[in-house]
This record gives sequence, C-alpha cells and structure tokens, in this order.
Amino acid sequence: MRTVYFDHAATTAVDPRVFAEMEPYFVERYGNPSEIHRLGRETREAVEQARAKVAAALGATDKEIVFTGGGTESDNMALIGYLRRFETGHLIISAIEHPAVMETARFLLREGWDVTFADVDRHGMVDVDAYAAAFRDDTRLASVMFANNVVGTVQPIKELARIAHERGAAFHTDAVQAVGALPVDVGELGVDLLSLSGHKLYGPKGIGAIFIKRGIRMAPLIHGGGHERRLRSGTENVPGIVGLGAALELAAAELPTQRPRQEALRDRLAAGILDTIDHTVYLGHPTERLPGNVCVSVRYIEGESMVLQLDGKGIAVSSGSACASGSLEPSHVILGMGFGAEEAHGSVRLTLGRENTDADVEYFLEVFPPIVARLRDMSPLYVKR
Repeated sequence: MRTVYFDHAATTAVDPRVFAEMEPYFVERYGNPSEIHRLGRETREAVEQARAKVAAALGATDKEIVFTGGGTESDNMALIGYLRRFETGHLIISAIEHPAVMETARFLLREGWDVTFADVDRHGMVDVDAYAAAFRDDTRLASVMFANNVVGTVQPIKELARIAHERGAAFHTDAVQAVGALPVDVGELGVDLLSLSGHKLYGPKGIGAIFIKRGIRMAPLIHGGGHERRLRSGTENVPGIVGLGAALELAAAELPTQRPRQEALRDRLAAGILDTIDHTVYLGHPTERLPGNVCVSVRYIEGESMVLQLDGKGIAVSSGSACASGSLEPSHVILGMGFGAEEAHGSVRLTLGRENTDADVEYFLEVFPPIVARLRDMSPLYVKR
C-alpha cells in the first residue's frame, strides 16, 4: 500500500545526512564534554560547533543559545525561568498557544501570577489592539507563538515584541513550528527569548534549544553541575545536539527552495479540498500561514473518523493538536478562533514536508472525497441537498 506522510507538524523523520553526523557520537566519540581528556575535548568541540550552527541560523551569538530536552522544556524555561526573577506580576499569552506554554501559564496562575489570554480573530491572528491594551505596569513578560501548530497562522512577531518592549516587558515566542519553515532572525524580530525543537525540522527527538538574548537574566529549572551556562544542569545529549545543529544548518540552506515548493503544494491541496467537498472551512489565515499547513473543518463528521479512514489508505494526517490526540476535548485553538465544537471536532490537519510531491497531493485528492461522502452517509447530522 502506498504511504503518504502529511503529519510533519507532529514530527519529522531524521534526515539521513543528519543521522550520519550524529552516529559517531553514540559509539566512537562517547566522552563526557565536561572532562578535559581527549575524548571529552572531542565532544565538547562538537557541542560548541553545533551551538555555533544554531546561533548562525537564528542570527544570534553562540553565548545566547542554551540546549534543552525539547520545545516543551524551552517554553517552560522561558516563562518560569524568566519570571522567577520577580516576586509577582503579570503575564500575557495568546489564547491559542501550544500546551507547552498554555499549561505553564496555568501553572503560574496557580502560583499567584496574573495571566491574560489575548484573543485572536477568526483566522487565528492575535488582536493587536487588545494585546496592547492588556499590558499593565506590572506586566513582566508576553509570550506569543510564532506560528500555530494546528491552523498554521503566522503572527506579526516583530510588532508584538515592539509593543511589549514599549510597555517595559520582555517578549518570548514559541517558534517550534516556524524554525526551519520560515526565515527566523532574532535580531530582526527583536525577541528576548525564543524556543525551538529538533524533531520538527528533520533532527532527532529529545533535543531543543532556547535563545536567550544577551542581558536577559534567567533562573535555572534544573539544578546540578551547572551545565549549559548554569541554566540546564545534566550531561549534554551530544548526539542530539550534533543532530540539532546539522538539521538547522540544512534547513536554513534549503529554505529558499523548500518554502515556495511547499507553498505551491499547500495551495493546490487546499484548493482541491474546497472545490470538491462542500460544507468545508479552511481554518487559519488565508495567506499568513506556514508553507506546508492545510487545516480544514469538514462539517457533519468527526475528525478522528477521517484520520482513521485515511490511515487505512496509507495517508497519515492528524485531527486537532497531535500533543492532545488522546483527548476527546475539542481543540482550544479552533474554539479560541470563535468556531464551535462541531467545527473543532470535524477538523483535520495536513502538514507537508520535504519529501512530499505532486503525486502525493493527487493521491489525497483522489482518496479523500469518497471517504467524506461515506462518513457523511453514516452521519445522522448530514442531510443531502
């Protein structure tokens, strides 16, 4: 059976070129980077070379990059690690953040912090005026994701960061979905903190990084031997770090060709769905969106049913957020955009990557309409018109 992978927002395969760079550090170059003997010096050099690659891809300096265990840890470090320098205060996040930010904000709320959840419009775009009005004298930090993991909407990060700074607050962005898919220059954006993850850009799982602008003071979440600028203790995951550096370097080099190619596939896929299936809504911003993201809501049927039927045809997609796939709750992102539970439950997300082709799009457009028709025939909510 043919296999088509349209779930790159959930994870990506490790690029063979990335794995080739990682492999020696599992068996041959296994030294602890904290040791001063030859094996330790070899791995320390590899870690610092990878740090330089990550910094270069982001327009940062080496000393502004701290390696973590992934995007979730980076988000926790950004919010909790920064806010620990204050006794109390106010935090602003958007209403459609990834759970890594959303649940961290709720934790801080329980700890006594005030939190404002800034609204978004029907396209998932932050209401800039409402966001600006939410700042208070004691607002310490604002955190808005660069690009949404469900509907793909890309936020005006530069403007949001500028507003935060004008109000005397720092600014963080969860850029896990954006890094590798869009140009990301921390100097141009003006952000103070930025999170990223390796497995979203053809690197390994279990590795991420956080950009911490020079001069931003942070408190560690993990205590121990003082690794990673004394902010993230624990012996470094050298193979993972090497893989992250290699993956980000490759993504930056291939971005000028991959971005327009994926945008063309995305637009063809979206148009094909909307042209052939009625009662379907294209979710997310029509133009300010990730190159490979197509998220639609198909009325009268469940997203999970579509996912399983497509899986039976060898096509991997997701419904709602992959990080909450075991939940029966409707996507908070789609609800936050003003849609109802029916639209949220009927959503399906297709996210394209490097290996996808025109043939993959054609196969999906051949298979999907009959699936929808069959499921609607079984739905008590659907009445043929």
